[in-house]
Amino acid sequence: MNRRDFLRSGVASAAVVASGATTAEAATAAPTFKLNYAPHFGMFKEHAGDDLVSQLRFMHEQGFRSLEDNGMMGRPVDVQERIGRELARLGMTMGVFVIRGFGNSDVWAVTDKADIREKWVRDCRTAVEVAKRVNAKWMTVVPGNFDRRIPIGIQTANVVHAMRLGAKVFEPHGLVMVMEPLSDTPDLFLREADQTYEICKAVNSPSCKLLYDIYHMQRNRGHLIPMMDMTWDEIAYLQIGDNPGRKEPTTGEINYRNIFQHVYRKGFRGVLGMEHGNARPGKEGELALIQAYRWSDDFQV
Repeated sequence: MNRRDFLRSGVASAAVVASGATTAEAATAAPTFKLNYAPHFGMFKEHAGDDLVSQLRFMHEQGFRSLEDNGMMGRPVDVQERIGRELARLGMTMGVFVIRGFGNSDVWAVTDKADIREKWVRDCRTAVEVAKRVNAKWMTVVPGNFDRRIPIGIQTANVVHAMRLGAKVFEPHGLVMVMEPLSDTPDLFLREADQTYEICKAVNSPSCKLLYDIYHMQRNRGHLIPMMDMTWDEIAYLQIGDNPGRKEPTTGEINYRNIFQHVYRKGFRGVLGMEHGNARPGKEGELALIQAYRWSDDFQV
């Protein structure tokens, strides 16, 4: 069956959710995936509504077993605790949230400044408390923009120093900050997987690893699987998004079925964050997204 026919038949069968069937009935037709994909809040709000717990339950009913929420650190404590309780009840894993603190313009790479270092450590300590509430293990770190006035080697050394300070906070708790190279702007300090790999090796801590975002890596360099293999021993987390558009798999140029098969055969059983938008609006778009993952996950093991 080709992709178009697979998606058409899949959307038709998934339409039971939108046609008045109860969520319990829908759950019987939604086995878990081979890999552990993590949707984010808002991705299925047309079906589940605005309530976050209802959205979690819908994700679980559709076969997803993890959640990703970049904004978790900014949510009220009672909301974090409510999410944590529901994740535990459903047996779902919490994926990454972003450590709040500095924007890109704060130039993390210039971490010889005492106030930047101190705030970074405080943010790490706050992140530990958030992680406890939602039983999280991974937290995203982005070192902001580089400074054109300072040699790149000096900035790299400063980032290594900052990550070592963070690792000292996280190591006693078994938590992992995952550094994410991005493609959003050429001003960002961290853009390449091999650059991030070098920093992780220098930090030399189980609490400092690489987040390999397939969308960003395709935009920056391509060569996705070979670069993934070369940096594999420092990769702790994967994220997904097709290119162009940053939508679900099958909407762009990336062969996600092939990548998912490769990842599975390498033994990865961690979380793959669905850090992308929906290609189509409404309930139909949500069902199409689910079936895109069904098609992409239908690889030979």
